[in-house]
This record gives sequence, structure tokens and C-alpha cells, in this order.
Amino acid sequence: MNLPQPFKEKMKTLLQDEYDAFIQSYNEEKNQGLRINSIKISIDEFIKISPFTIEKIPWVKEGYFYPTKDRPGKHPYHEAGLYYIQEPSAMAAAEFVDPKPGERILDLCAAPGGKTTHLASKMNGEGLLVSNEIHPQRAKILSQNVERMGIKNAIVTNETPERLASRFPSFFDRILVDAPCSGEGMFRKDEEAREHWSPENVAICASRQDEILAHAQAMLKPGGRLVYSTCTFSPEENEGTISRFLAEHPNFEIEKVEVYEGFSPGRSDWVDNPAPQIEQTIRIWPHLVKGEGHYIAVLKKMDGEETPRLKSAKPQKVDPQMLKAYNQFVSETLHVVPAGNFITFSDQLYLLPEDLPSLEKLKVLRPGLHLGTFKKNRFEPSHALALALRQDEVKSSFDLSANSGEILSYLKGEVLQASGVKGWHLITVDSYSIGWGKLAGNVMKNHYPKGLRWMGNYI
Repeated sequence: MNLPQPFKEKMKTLLQDEYDAFIQSYNEEKNQGLRINSIKISIDEFIKISPFTIEKIPWVKEGYFYPTKDRPGKHPYHEAGLYYIQEPSAMAAAEFVDPKPGERILDLCAAPGGKTTHLASKMNGEGLLVSNEIHPQRAKILSQNVERMGIKNAIVTNETPERLASRFPSFFDRILVDAPCSGEGMFRKDEEAREHWSPENVAICASRQDEILAHAQAMLKPGGRLVYSTCTFSPEENEGTISRFLAEHPNFEIEKVEVYEGFSPGRSDWVDNPAPQIEQTIRIWPHLVKGEGHYIAVLKKMDGEETPRLKSAKPQKVDPQMLKAYNQFVSETLHVVPAGNFITFSDQLYLLPEDLPSLEKLKVLRPGLHLGTFKKNRFEPSHALALALRQDEVKSSFDLSANSGEILSYLKGEVLQASGVKGWHLITVDSYSIGWGKLAGNVMKNHYPKGLRWMGNYI
């Protein structure tokens, strides 16, 4: 593998006797991982139906390695949101955030959504998850992944850390900052990261991380947990960033957390003026575990200003005709009634998460669960609603086998032959929701989104 020469020289100086083993890891096959989405399926249930050869990842309960020959991204279970394909080391960050149901959680640099969807699964639909991404195109991908995984209690914003900090002072119980970095830990799997690396870019990233952390800490409650992570080996962006942050914010300290076999401590000898207990931060090395490079620091806010009472998001008055159409859909289609405060954007209806403060003047891509669209005095349910529902929550469903030609036809957008009650049916794959169909006569009209439809034979 063609690694930048200054990078190799730097790593040789840092690693010394370990350098040869580290470099050898670049000649080995990268490790592939998937994380079971416990919002939709239990670990035991997934293992029973898994079409892949999977092996447990030690440091994450829902995580499994899979071999390169398997293609889980091209399987109907992926479209149903039963799992998220994620680099194994990257799964560790959300484990250390350790969110609890009912808490307020912020994922500040959240795209493409691996860590956000992991956090959401641990929250079990309870509490508030704010997932933010500063880059608009990446924020759209983040929003799509939140939808695919059936998450109900998340909002997706496209804001700067500075603007969020001004709106959410001392608000969150836990914050994850998976900071933009020089990406050295991804060199084995990402050629673009290798091409764009330079010592100058390392310095630029370190400066940006300082700024992001300064805004993040202002949004954390006293007693709250801030987890900082990167996918780089650079001490300037890891131990250096944390040491500079703690020097500026003495009301934070490094938390001692249980680490997994193969994880390494932070290095006080690699930076000037290291913070106390910097060795309690965590490094993940590709020559020591089956994963790429990662760094994690778990910080606790010891004191600070108490959480001010923020202005709550006001429930909107929904147009009576819109509400009538929605209620008719619910009575005809669902056994459950999604409860909470509604918000409308033009002809789109959303259900806000509980405990949501005002979103006024923020760039919001997804203000909660998208319920559907009003079209000519009728309500058309959203793909997001389908993926958030279970088979037992709807009155009519149409189940397809993952190994059938019918599921492939559905994912391609083709109509299906069916019989049953006229109207909306939840389409399921082996009993797990994957989209909507609308039955008229003996034809199930396909409502799988055009932008998601398959173009080839993947199964």
C-alpha cells in the first residue's frame, strides 16, 4: 500500500518496536462489521435468520464481523433496517457514550449516521436525540439512515456547532463529538484519505477540533458525559486536543472507563503538556485488534451553570382537512395511534419527539418522525413511518420472503399480485417492515420510494 512517506516516518518515531507490526497490518484484509439494529430486531432473532457468516465483535454487544465474500449491503434485510454496516472500531464510541432511555443526547458531527443509529438503539425510542451535520449533502445521507433504521425520537439538523451552542446551553446529558480529522486510521480502507493527508492538514484538523469541543462543552449539563473520538493516530489531534481542552476547561476531567482487551492507553509522552490522566484515554490499533485506527476520550463535566428552561417547541394547529385525512388513514390502517405533538412543513406532517425545545430559525432536515404527505384531501403515509412500524401495529400486511423473487420485484418498484382488504398494506420481509403497498383489486401498487429502488439482481 502506498502510504505517505512523512506519515511512515512519523509513525516509526512514535511506535518504534511496534512499527513493523503496524505497517504489516496494511497488507492484511480490512475487517468488515455490521451492527444489529435492536430497535427492529433482537440479537437472538437476527442470529436465527442471518444469511451471513458472522463472528462476535468483543467490544460491542450488537456488533459482528462478516467476511468480504458476504454482501450485507445488497440484501433486503439492509433495506428493512435490521442492521447498519459499520467499521468495527468505530462502534466503540457509542458504547462509551452509553446513553440511557429518556436522556437528551447530542451527536454533533453525525454523518453518515453509524454512531447516531447506535445511540438511538440504546435509547430504545425514549428521550431526545439531536443528530447534527454541518455539510448539507452529508446531512441528507444522515437523515436517510435515521429513516432506514426506524428511529422515532431523533431530529436531524444542519447547523454549525456555534449556532447549536447558542440555542442549547447546558441542555444535553451526553454529547458525542466524532470530530473531523486527518483520517489516518482509515488509510487501509480509504484511498482518498491517504491522498489528502499532509502534516499541514493535521494541524488544521487539530485547530478545528479545539473549536468544536469549545462549543460542545457549553451544551453539556453539569455531571454530563462528553465523548470525543477520531479515526486518526495523530497525537496532535488526540492526546494533544484533549490536553489543550482540559487546560482551557478545568471543570472537566477524564473519566476512567473499562477498556476491552487489545485497546491501548493514551500516551502522555507523545505531546507537550499532557493532561492529568491522559493515559485513561483509549487508542485502538489495527495491529492489535480486528479494526481500524481510533481514539476515544471520555470526559465528565464536574460543574457549571444549571440547565436553563428552554422555550418548548409549540404544537402547531394542523389544518382540519389535513387532520381529518390523517385520522382516517390511522383508523383504517393502524392498530396504534402515533401520539405526540404534530408539526407541518407545507404538506408534510411530522411527529415531534417529546421534550423538544423550539427549533425556530434552525436548519432542520428532519424534525422528528415523518408521518406522511397530504395530497388532494387524502393522506399518503411516508416510507419513514413504514420503517418505524412493526407488523403487529398495522391492520393489513403483506409478507415476502427474503429469498423470493417477489421481494426483488418490490425493491425494483414493480407491482405485485395480491388479494385481501383494499387499501394500505405494510410490506414486510420475513415479518420486518420494509415499505408500503396499496391494494386495489388483485394488484398491490408499489410505494417503495423511487430513489431507493434497486436496479439489479442483488440477492
